[in-house]
Amino acid sequence: MEAKALLEKLNGKRAEEFLEQMYGTDGVSENRGRYVHVMEEFEKAFGKTDMSLFTSAGRTEISGNHTDHNHGKVLAGSINLDCVAAAAANGTDEVRIISETYNQKFTIRLDDLKPSEKMAGTIDLTKGMLAGFQEMGHAIGGFDAYITSNVISAAGVSSSASYEMLICSMVNTFFNDGAIDVVTYAHVGKYAENNFWNKASGLLDQMACAVGGMITIDFKDPLKPVVEKLDFDFGSQNHSLIIVQTGKGHADLSEEYSSIPADMKKVAAVFGKEVCADITEEEVLEAAANVREKAGDRPLLRALHFFEENRRVEAEVAALRENRFEDFLKIVTESGNSSWKWLQNCYVSGSTEQGITAALALTELFIRKKGCGACRVHGGGFAGVIMAMLPNAIVDEYNTYIEKVMGKKSAYRMSIRPYGAVCVDSYIE
Repeated sequence: MEAKALLEKLNGKRAEEFLEQMYGTDGVSENRGRYVHVMEEFEKAFGKTDMSLFTSAGRTEISGNHTDHNHGKVLAGSINLDCVAAAAANGTDEVRIISETYNQKFTIRLDDLKPSEKMAGTIDLTKGMLAGFQEMGHAIGGFDAYITSNVISAAGVSSSASYEMLICSMVNTFFNDGAIDVVTYAHVGKYAENNFWNKASGLLDQMACAVGGMITIDFKDPLKPVVEKLDFDFGSQNHSLIIVQTGKGHADLSEEYSSIPADMKKVAAVFGKEVCADITEEEVLEAAANVREKAGDRPLLRALHFFEENRRVEAEVAALRENRFEDFLKIVTESGNSSWKWLQNCYVSGSTEQGITAALALTELFIRKKGCGACRVHGGGFAGVIMAMLPNAIVDEYNTYIEKVMGKKSAYRMSIRPYGAVCVDSYIE
């Protein structure tokens, strides 16, 4: 679409409604400005006035901590922090990307999609997605993109998956007539991380970023995960979801993350199976001594977390559907305690850096004093962020309290948005 026409639509009534749904009333002006900005910078960088707009959400994991990679269940949602971009097909065999947020500018030739020796970084990740689309029988082509992001980096709200799903939306729009579903998006992102990043990730992050809204996902059949949207509005409960950045990011902790699915699979292997979804908790408890001997104590604990976390997801979904919000908050707290004690992903073993556990302890004391709310580790863990759910009346007080320790602008008030990774053009027509 021509920039002038696109700008007119961005300032129209449909766009106003779309932006309010995505970012809340208070966020309309700021985020419209972000879209205008990427349009202007795209034109400067690539000399083109024909373009499309894209957005891809960050995500919040509400429950189901580290279950997806063993084909378990999760409860997640897309948040109002996102990647946004202006982009256009360029008719060449090159993909040219400028990332304003990370000060990157690079070109990828479509006839050279092999990863680097390091298998790390945005270029390898992008190559992996393009290769993933090809591997799955979908078309790719050259395009230009100018991208900016306010998704907190290396912190558990899936800045990388948000970027991945943004690129997927572009490839789908430009070269596949919008025919590719979001489940395929997620598999493309997983393929890229597994094969071009050496990261043993599952599908949770990608699905939550791509689908939009609050969703529950059952990964029992990972090729066809069952995704269901929940019609529930956190705002109606007079509570806010707060993400707290605790300091150190988690970009260099791949070994710790990879150990979790590996440990769970060790337990499944004791029973001749590949993943924990193929065995039961009762089987594990009955053979616990044998599991300890053959797999080890930490794998046993992590497997038990898997089974109990699946039950918590089911219980949370039921509580939300039945409007038992206080019960829901109690289960969120149980999930956090299990991650800390059984899953053991709140700090790196042997390290004196324990930002996650420090933030959780301080938040637990605050919640105990106020008599309301819930908190838990958020995302992959080991470093990064925690999540708190608190009544709106005490959010400002909490943010001031926690930022005295974690630093200024470390607490982010979130909302759940209805759309995940999309081409904006069709929503503002």
